[in-house]
Amino acid sequence: MDRRAFIGTVAGGVLTARLANAQNAIPRIGFLTPGAGAANEEPFWAELRRLGYVDGKNIAVEYRSSQGDFARLPALAAELVRLKVSIIVAVVTQASLAAKQATATIPIVMIGVVDPVAAGLVSNLARPGGNITGTSGAGVDIVAKQLELVRTLLPNAARVAVLWNPSNRVFQQQILNEAKSAAPNLRLQLGTFEARTLDDLDGAFVAVSKDRPDALLILADPMLGSQAKRIADLAVRHRLPAVSMIRGYAEAGALATYGQSFADSYRRAAVYVDRILKGANAGDLPVEQPTKVELVINLKTAKALGITIPQSLLVRADEVIQ
Repeated sequence: MDRRAFIGTVAGGVLTARLANAQNAIPRIGFLTPGAGAANEEPFWAELRRLGYVDGKNIAVEYRSSQGDFARLPALAAELVRLKVSIIVAVVTQASLAAKQATATIPIVMIGVVDPVAAGLVSNLARPGGNITGTSGAGVDIVAKQLELVRTLLPNAARVAVLWNPSNRVFQQQILNEAKSAAPNLRLQLGTFEARTLDDLDGAFVAVSKDRPDALLILADPMLGSQAKRIADLAVRHRLPAVSMIRGYAEAGALATYGQSFADSYRRAAVYVDRILKGANAGDLPVEQPTKVELVINLKTAKALGITIPQSLLVRADEVIQ
């Protein structure tokens, strides 16, 4: 190799190294979710933009979704660790557990985990320690409030079908147990119906319809939530008054929802990312609990199902969809 060729080779190598180093200097945000790019994630990205972060400019986003298959979460978390991301943002309990199992050093910001202490994610909420912090969800007792809502909406109801996803084993089992505990005090009998995958939904509703319940309770779950419109449509088609935690169901046509504002949880998670990128230690940041609980009633669906909504509920509602 002559001298000029050698210099050119070295210069090219130096330029490539500088470009690689410049790219690596940008913080990489790993986003891990069992959902499928649901619209409720937008508040997180909007808040990051408001805080000055732009994907491809001053951050790089590594987005990983298990598309409703919770068994894939550990492998996706391990992949983010191999990519040496700066932070992992994990949506709900199972994704947060997968991230914790994958790394004890990379900061993890969880979103909407109902009971992070009981799940083994943090030692306590005020000073979580370790590498995990973020936003928690409403307590498991929120599902009892949803059953109370069913009782208020349907005073003569006796049997409620519960749609749940056993693949989301930690969170779903927590709130299902709470629902079973609360039901007898409300004089309600529960029938449980599983949907582990998107392909199970139609069959689950056929089974629910055969059970002839008075109402449907949809347990909060990312996979089910990604199908809010489909589930709401199926409920109306089977003439089932449907209640859930996630307001997206009411917006899609379910009868009513009562639960925390997940939009706020996503927004606050972006603030955690900002603070950690600016040098804060995740374990020193207290886990934030939800401060806003919303009641949303779909009056249009109520009329279609022949249900009269009590005035007391309409007055309390944060939103009434006409």
